[in-house]
Amino acid sequence: MAGDDLDALLVLDGASFEMAAGFLVEFKARRTAPSAAKPHGVSYSLVLRRKEGGPPLVRFDNAHRAGRAKGRGRRGAHDHWHRSAEDPGRPYVFRGTSRLLGDFWREVKRALDERGVPNDL
Repeated sequence: MAGDDLDALLVLDGASFEMAAGFLVEFKARRTAPSAAKPHGVSYSLVLRRKEGGPPLVRFDNAHRAGRAKGRGRRGAHDHWHRSAEDPGRPYVFRGTSRLLGDFWREVKRALDERGVPNDL
């Protein structure tokens, strides 16, 4: 992966934005040693949540394998996404920062639209 592509994700680390009234998006991203779990050398979490707290409404991350309890089945890339707070996670194929961000914003728009929340996405 091109270093500047990864840098575009890393620069978002710690950023939090109110995307619509009462809803935040939050970004975490840091370099890690490339491994089977994180072959691109980055640990990331992109989240949509209610401003007052509660579980994420949408989340893309690589903290654990999709649908697995932590500590089990730790082979292969851990990239996955959660379509809702109840979703245990679905595998996600990381194809670079631009694709990841585009997929995340598309799901944020879907989640807000499903809730009838006005947004500019």
